[in-house]
Amino acid sequence: MIFYYNKLVRDKVIENIKKKGHKCEYRKLNEDEYKKELDKKLLEEASEVIEAHSAEEIGDLMKVVQTIMREYNISFDEVKEIMKLKDNKNGAFDERLFLISVDEKDKERE
Repeated sequence: MIFYYNKLVRDKVIENIKKKGHKCEYRKLNEDEYKKELDKKLLEEASEVIEAHSAEEIGDLMKVVQTIMREYNISFDEVKEIMKLKDNKNGAFDERLFLISVDEKDKERE
């Protein structure tokens, strides 16, 4: 029976499939395809975090984020600094505030 996945997988997945005696079809992505598939993987892993809220799923999500950061030359120090600036400007999520609406009286509706 053939199962179709059509998704980015971790580096050792192909090797592990072959070790089990299975055959698989795969190819190496070019840079543009790779970045597009990383974005899809990010959404996939985020959905899995929402379903399970487990350390394993959070680790998978963070691995994808780490890989995206590497591909776009974004350092963890840069991310931490931006997080700190946003926390100082807008706060964090500690107060559990849920914004329902804003009546912007000084703006006209389009």
